[in-house]
Amino acid sequence: YTKRLNIELGRKIAGAIVKNAEKNHADVIVFEYLEMQGKISGKKKQKLHLWRKRDIQKLCEHQAHRNRIRVSRVSARNTSRLACDGSGAVVRNQENHSLCTFRTGKQYNCDLSASYNIGARYFIRELLKPLPATERSLLEAKVPLVKRRTSCVYADLRKLHSEMERLKAA
Repeated sequence: YTKRLNIELGRKIAGAIVKNAEKNHADVIVFEYLEMQGKISGKKKQKLHLWRKRDIQKLCEHQAHRNRIRVSRVSARNTSRLACDGSGAVVRNQENHSLCTFRTGKQYNCDLSASYNIGARYFIRELLKPLPATERSLLEAKVPLVKRRTSCVYADLRKLHSEMERLKAA
């Protein structure tokens, strides 16, 4: 019974994601790369782990392709651990785990910060991929944080964009 409930919940979530993407005229849906292999460590965690993240992504991918929407995946490492403003690691609130505090003292929603970082990693990759190696290395020299994608945040995308605009103007 629980398995069927989770399958149905996964279908509803995937359908809602694709409907939202269609409604907002999205060209691409970006997911964290969550293709984890093997069992979860611990005694009975495998039985209790009912979240169907892999199935939701697969269902989304099929529905999105039917609607001519691309699906892309980015590295999940440090997306919610790093602050989107570039200030470094965040500290989670003990009472409300969905809130975090940046090193600057600003309180923010962890999921929103992670979403900014996921989107930023996608756009950094899409901005740098078509460039010739000389231009890419010049931009990576000016914004060295974009070289390593697992530490890229929204602030790095903003710096990269301003450097690209500066190069276009020159």
